[in-house]
Amino acid sequence: MAQNAAMYQVGPAAYYSIDVECVATGTDHHSRAVGQIALVDQYEQVILDIVVKPDKPVVSYLTALTGLTQDIIESKGVALANAVQQLRSCLPADAVLVGQNILQDVQWLGLKEGTDFKSCLDLAGLYRVWNSSYRLYRVWNPRYSSYSVFSQDHLVKALLGWDLENSQHNAALDALKSIKLFNLYQQLQRDEQAWQQAQERMLNAPPTLSFARTNPSYEGVCMGNRKTCTCGAAFFS
Repeated sequence: MAQNAAMYQVGPAAYYSIDVECVATGTDHHSRAVGQIALVDQYEQVILDIVVKPDKPVVSYLTALTGLTQDIIESKGVALANAVQQLRSCLPADAVLVGQNILQDVQWLGLKEGTDFKSCLDLAGLYRVWNSSYRLYRVWNPRYSSYSVFSQDHLVKALLGWDLENSQHNAALDALKSIKLFNLYQQLQRDEQAWQQAQERMLNAPPTLSFARTNPSYEGVCMGNRKTCTCGAAFFS
């Protein structure tokens, strides 16, 4: 169902996805520093993909999660201020940012709503969204009489048919996933039957466990799953 959006490019992009990958600078789940930033536009074109060298010592590059290594960081990394400056130069002030837990990425980069971008739209529906009357990809689950909220990887497997078995995360790929899901969502909203079928696929697909769920600790670093936290640090949301 999803098509290559670049084939239908008309006018400047209004929607962009930003994704940030972080490395660990300590062993608790708060000790993180930006290691990679990617920007993808609504036409699914990678506008920026930049590696960042943290100004603190790195405890773990979290390679299995981020795809980053010491060699990548040391050979390609730039200062965070430099990377953010490049990002701002590529990002229109009227852009709507799309992503999974997008506000966290915005906060990591110090971007300001109304200055650096227009607004945010969170695919998970966990934070403030583009239209507060609905949440994207939040589905009423009659089995549990509650809403089910799905991870990015669950959505791309269930709705886009991606095989993620042997794929590593990286910022550009995750940003591309988000914009593809947003483009698909727009298509589905024009077809009620297709939207109902998509909801069924989301609910019926085998759960896709997060990295933190399957790896409570990685290279001695707590991954911040509430149920299996190994460091005892607080959770703020």
